[in-house]
Amino acid sequence: MLLTISTTVRPATDLGFLLHKHPDRVQEFGQSYGVARVLYPEAGEERCTAALMLDVDPIRLVRSRDRATPDYTLGQYVNDRPYAASSLLAVALADVFRTARTGRCASRPELAAGPIPLEITLPVLPCRGGPGLAHRLFEPLGWRVEATALPLDEEFPEWGDSRYVRLVLRGEVRLADALNQLYVLLPVLDDAKHYWVAPDEVDKLIRAGGSWLASHPDRGLITRRYLGRRWALTRTAFARLAEIGDDVEEDLEPPVEEDPAAEVATGDHARKDGEDTAAERAAEEGSVGEDLAEKEYAGRSGPASGASQEGSSPAGAVRRPLNTLRLEAVLATLEGLDASTVIDLGCGSGRLVGALLERPRFTRVTGVDVSSRALAFAARRLKLDRMPERRRERLELFQGALTYTDARFAGYDAAVLMEVVEHVDPPRLDALERVVFGAARPGHVIVTTPNVEHNVRYESLDGMRHPDHRFEWTRAEFRAWAAKVCGEYGYRVEFLPIGDDDPEVGPPTQMALFGLAGASGGSGGTEGSAGTGGVVSAAGHTSVRGPVSVNTDGHAGAGDAGGGDD
Repeated sequence: MLLTISTTVRPATDLGFLLHKHPDRVQEFGQSYGVARVLYPEAGEERCTAALMLDVDPIRLVRSRDRATPDYTLGQYVNDRPYAASSLLAVALADVFRTARTGRCASRPELAAGPIPLEITLPVLPCRGGPGLAHRLFEPLGWRVEATALPLDEEFPEWGDSRYVRLVLRGEVRLADALNQLYVLLPVLDDAKHYWVAPDEVDKLIRAGGSWLASHPDRGLITRRYLGRRWALTRTAFARLAEIGDDVEEDLEPPVEEDPAAEVATGDHARKDGEDTAAERAAEEGSVGEDLAEKEYAGRSGPASGASQEGSSPAGAVRRPLNTLRLEAVLATLEGLDASTVIDLGCGSGRLVGALLERPRFTRVTGVDVSSRALAFAARRLKLDRMPERRRERLELFQGALTYTDARFAGYDAAVLMEVVEHVDPPRLDALERVVFGAARPGHVIVTTPNVEHNVRYESLDGMRHPDHRFEWTRAEFRAWAAKVCGEYGYRVEFLPIGDDDPEVGPPTQMALFGLAGASGGSGGTEGSAGTGGVVSAAGHTSVRGPVSVNTDGHAGAGDAGGGDD
């Protein structure tokens, strides 16, 4: 496998000083799995190129494997490792250019300290994510990226592309930074390592990525892949990176709103420390708070939920993530109610709590979660330690389970269960209903949950939207549950769509606005111009009402949800 580094800095042969490798010599460095060689195909005043060639011995590679991870297949001898840039090349690079990676150069200290024009070429690079992932990882670091997918077989183009790319990076970058970026990102792109990922890998990651990783937009993906998705190590790395920059740890973490360990409603299940969960693996490429299908939703275009044709977005417009639209719909509904005190039941990392604190009309805002880790992230997101005293007086965060009666849940004008109920085991729903609607008994309750009928619109989705969902309701099932709650606890309910209100399968998210029969306040705003919501009284009768409409610009309005039976 081959890596070349070229520069046009004058004199270009100073590259030899920066790499601590003389341009006139071929140098060899033994590795446990083969031999690494450094040579200079060209070395002139105007351009100089250093090449790192790694000759992998498949037999030595097999013999260097950890005995705890045996592989008795032929694949351990016949594979792409001798030919494709991978963690093998990253380890060789770290060894061969150890001093260069520190940025030290006694002969040319000014040159080593600043950016120089560089061109780095990797002829064959395994890239699980395609050329697009290479662009995502290197462009934020200041590189101009040329990533070309390599065909499976040039003689059979109909077979399509392989998972390998030819990668060329060009830019003005400090050489030490470039080497450290390659050391981290080569195994990340390959999504594999040839050795056991031990705890000291966290230190290696922080040393190599400390100057750039904390500010990288895909730092979560990079950290998880580099550490082999070993969750105990990943959490340690998140905490270490959080020390480098504010608001880093909660961005790196998988969404706590969808955290299986939190068990939002019950807290009945636990996992062993360090055990990776399906949700955390799935969260790798999603943004905070997104279901697995919501990333796909964000790229779709078309009219927003409940929006008229005249109010729809232009053709081809990029939609914002569904979790953003959901948050805005909940905020718009709360603002339309005669409510000044709100409790977020299952607050996760505190996105809704933070948004409520930005609105002075909400004089008391409380966040509850069964996960202490989620509450710690919420406190960090909200900058609790630096929050002005007057705002801090309006806020309360505490730990609690929604299936156990807690006097602290009572006394609020409105309660929110945003993407919570689907995480509760069905036999425990009755307990949640008793706690929220029976004991706490707020004036209004907002519940959002996925509409399983809409899942057919997600081409890449297989099963439920998130591994921790215990169920996903159809619109009829959601209405039946809501009618039962109204009948037992004396509430009325209005159903509101969030996202594209598909005429065949409905919106991706369904929202119910419960109000105590006879309670004052409505959802306010103006009636939507398309789609229908429904109001169910305590007796279970239904009539049509105007829904909340959330368009692609994020503006929302709500239909009437006034008191009395319909």
